[in-house]
Amino acid sequence: MNSTFWSSPRGFVALLFIASISYFLLMEHRQHLYEWLPYLIILLCPLMHLFMHHGHSGHKEGAGKSKTTEQESGAVNGFDPADSHSGNSQRDNH
Repeated sequence: MNSTFWSSPRGFVALLFIASISYFLLMEHRQHLYEWLPYLIILLCPLMHLFMHHGHSGHKEGAGKSKTTEQESGAVNGFDPADSHSGNSQRDNH
């Protein structure tokens, strides 16, 4: 038998128990939850930042590529000095 705990009858009873306890806890202590809600939202920001950067290698890989590309072309913040002599600067395009 290759089933997990949560799909077994005991797991189903445990899920029902956790759900019922959570419901009664939230209903009885709702006011305390509302008092702490702004702090929980602020705390959620750094936690989301930590966990959402798990899918890629972070900022280091992307920043390194763009920096070397800018250094090779001589462009700074999207402005290429070579284009300014030919009259194709970004200011002229607006």
